Amino acid sequence: QVQLVESGGGLVQAGGSLRLSCAASGLTFSNYAMGWFRQATGKEREFVAGISRSGGNTDYADSVKGRFAISVDNAKTTVSLQMNSLKPEDTAVYYCAANLMVPYFIVPRSTEVYDYWGQGTQVTVSL
Repeated sequence: QVQLVESGGGLVQAGGSLRLSCAASGLTFSNYAMGWFRQATGKEREFVAGISRSGGNTDYADSVKGRFAISVDNAKTTVSLQMNSLKPEDTAVYYCAANLMVPYFIVPRSTEVYDYWGQGTQVTVSL
């Protein structure tokens, strides 16, 4: 049974940093593209960052480019999201997700193509 468990969320002041982690189990981690998404209250879930199955390609939403960084540790089957220079508009529930079928070098952005999801972790950025 595949499980994705996020951690690392919390309350931080604007300009601060957080590091989210997603621990994966029940899957061959290196076979999956991994993504981070977020959903603010009253809004649709949106793509934040992703990394390809190859591990060589990453992609970021324009709103977080230059501030967030995604990385994977295959040995620990963990995908992380380092978030710097946080802004109040980054406040949301953050989810990690795994996709098996995407081509090796592609980073999918659509929520519809991801096969597995974590339960989410809350990130709140105050002024």
